[in-house]
Amino acid sequence: MRLGAVLGALRPALPLLLGLSLGCSLSLLRASWSHGAAEERCLAPGRPAPPARGAPPEAAEGGPGPGHEDFRPRIVPYYRDPNKPYKKVLRTRYIQTELGFHERLFVAVLTSKATMNTLAVAVNKTVAHHFPRLLYFTGLRSAKVPHGMVLVAHGDERPIWLMYETMNYIHQHFGSDYDWFYIMQDDTYAQAEQVKALVTHLSINQDVYLGRAEEFIGGDEQARYCHGGFGYLLSRSLLLKLHPHLDSCRNEILSVRPDEWLGRCIIDFLGITCVSQLQGQHYHTYELAKNTEPEKEEEEEFQAALAVHPVSDMTLMYRLHKQFSRIQLDRAYREIQDLQMQIRNLTALTPAGEAGVTWPVGINAPFLPKSRFEVINWDYFTEQHLFSCPDGSPKCELSGASKADVGEIIESALEQLNRRYQPLLRFSKRQLLNGYRRFDPTRGMEYTLDLLLEAVTQKGHSHVLAKRVSLVRPLSKVEIIPMPYVTEATRVQLVLPLTVQDLDYVANFLDMFAMNTLDTHDNALLTLLFVYHPYDAQRVGQVDVFAGVKAMVGELEKRYAEVKIPWISVKTEVPSQVKLMDIVSKKHPVDTLFFLASVWTEINMEFLNRCRMNTISNWQVFFPVHFQEFNPALVYRGEQTASSSTDFLRDGHFDRHSFAEACFYNSDYMTARTKLAADILDRDEVLESMEVFDVFLHYSGLHLFRAVEPGLVQKYTLRSCNPRLSEELYHRCVLSNLEGLASRSHLAMALFEQEQANST
Repeated sequence: MRLGAVLGALRPALPLLLGLSLGCSLSLLRASWSHGAAEERCLAPGRPAPPARGAPPEAAEGGPGPGHEDFRPRIVPYYRDPNKPYKKVLRTRYIQTELGFHERLFVAVLTSKATMNTLAVAVNKTVAHHFPRLLYFTGLRSAKVPHGMVLVAHGDERPIWLMYETMNYIHQHFGSDYDWFYIMQDDTYAQAEQVKALVTHLSINQDVYLGRAEEFIGGDEQARYCHGGFGYLLSRSLLLKLHPHLDSCRNEILSVRPDEWLGRCIIDFLGITCVSQLQGQHYHTYELAKNTEPEKEEEEEFQAALAVHPVSDMTLMYRLHKQFSRIQLDRAYREIQDLQMQIRNLTALTPAGEAGVTWPVGINAPFLPKSRFEVINWDYFTEQHLFSCPDGSPKCELSGASKADVGEIIESALEQLNRRYQPLLRFSKRQLLNGYRRFDPTRGMEYTLDLLLEAVTQKGHSHVLAKRVSLVRPLSKVEIIPMPYVTEATRVQLVLPLTVQDLDYVANFLDMFAMNTLDTHDNALLTLLFVYHPYDAQRVGQVDVFAGVKAMVGELEKRYAEVKIPWISVKTEVPSQVKLMDIVSKKHPVDTLFFLASVWTEINMEFLNRCRMNTISNWQVFFPVHFQEFNPALVYRGEQTASSSTDFLRDGHFDRHSFAEACFYNSDYMTARTKLAADILDRDEVLESMEVFDVFLHYSGLHLFRAVEPGLVQKYTLRSCNPRLSEELYHRCVLSNLEGLASRSHLAMALFEQEQANST
């Protein structure tokens, strides 16, 4: 009985026990087999013995030997022969050159005398800006180039010669820079985005000759050439192989059409024929009939075409561009709707459920602030006024881009409402009651509108109602703006204006300049500008107020024999920044890079390099916002100053009211100054109310780059504001002094301690 009870209790666990026993037995048996195989390995006659334990993997059987490639990474130690002289390694200008990267697509457009000012201009206005690089080739001599086009003239209008010279030019100037070369005529309309998408799906390791394949007249049925009217694509590898044979093709192949000549050359010397399909990609084309109406073309072949030919006039080119742009826009909207539907379906399966769907679908959710300091403010506006103005005023007129933005948003809101409620209701705007907008860096510009609308039913009944709508203008695709190349080797010419009030700070400036530039042999020079008051200028023979500064300069020149620090003396009652720069500009070459400094500035190499990199001749000027330290008497109140970087950032602020520091090229200043002189004529008193920043802002088309500069630090000082300056400049000077005293918390603590002291 007891045995039966025990077996009955263990019966549910019997499968588990049997499984464990069987698993342990098989494991022990497998281990014995493996050990026996390792010890009793048999060797074939003539084969080497196996390596001992711990031998490197290369010595093991089947390891890589001669003729085998080892894919394991190896560390190659650096070794330099001490007997050979050291040679400095020259780095390439761009990192993509050093890594062997190429640009994606180069486009060549063949034009002629009859079509250069018509069809070629139409191509330039429709699709040229969509391609990364596009050049026009013609056989004319000394051809007048239309505005905005880059033209290469070969000087021979024969079609075959033009094709020969064009292929030579492309190989010589762009053969090593691009992966793909697209050749088209100016009577061809090409969908730029489709062509760019095509080359991204093709392998660059193959010899590609892709286009609309046509048969040679009376030639081999298997051989094809690419029709030049519909454009064709050549790979870089094919161009490199073809170039040595171009001269032979020119002398041996006779043809009337340049596309047939090129196709015959590729077939005869490379054995490659034109194809319309490659690697799963199709080169779709469409041949236009006479009197074609692009707006009425609804064929699938037309909508899928990469190239359309022939285009007879400019108007037809523009109509084609409009129609294909509409097709691409409709296709993009359909793709967006499909993606939004997929996002809704997938979001329903997530833990958040349908509540996790953001509005609009597919756009990032609004930014959630973690504290009150991160809250993004809304700007209030009406159809006439904006109540958050750039200059700080409470109300300003809505104009320019802001007015166009508001008008477009209201029209878009009405369009969306009518699309949703038609045909039951039709809305028309009566008035914008309230408007709010803010820029959310995570998603774009957000709008909230309170609209007074008139709703009309199908029976003609109307009713006035107020409705609130929300809209988002999302951030579009981020683009990298091409910038001209600059280096850190440019010489910087520092210009330091000095007045009598600045004498106490000159010594510290010169010490910092000597330590951070002269001792480090930085490529920087200094010019001093002594601004004499008329009374001091009359007494300069008896008492020179700048004699001490001149003595300091003499000591620096003795200490650094190769350094010369020139100075310029100016007599004026109002030290206008523009007038002073006029004097300095005339004494330096046009390619000089100026850094207009102030006496409180602490010069360092880090900032000078940023000055060089952020200032681009004929492109951009740099106005840094320096870091101004607070008044130590209010911040520390007798305590020791902080030394850590975090405390350092709390001990001051970036002075946005100061425009005293600037980096710009002399040529850019002279150009802007010439336009200013033509505007003000002989009214020199206007210059007293202007700074260099105003000259570049109003009289140059350059980019004005103004950014905070943590490497440009100024000690606290109470600056004297000249009352003879303009009201705006004097007001900015006063605000700079007031905001530079201390932060709100420091001022509040100082007031609290003062009240505590008065109460006791």
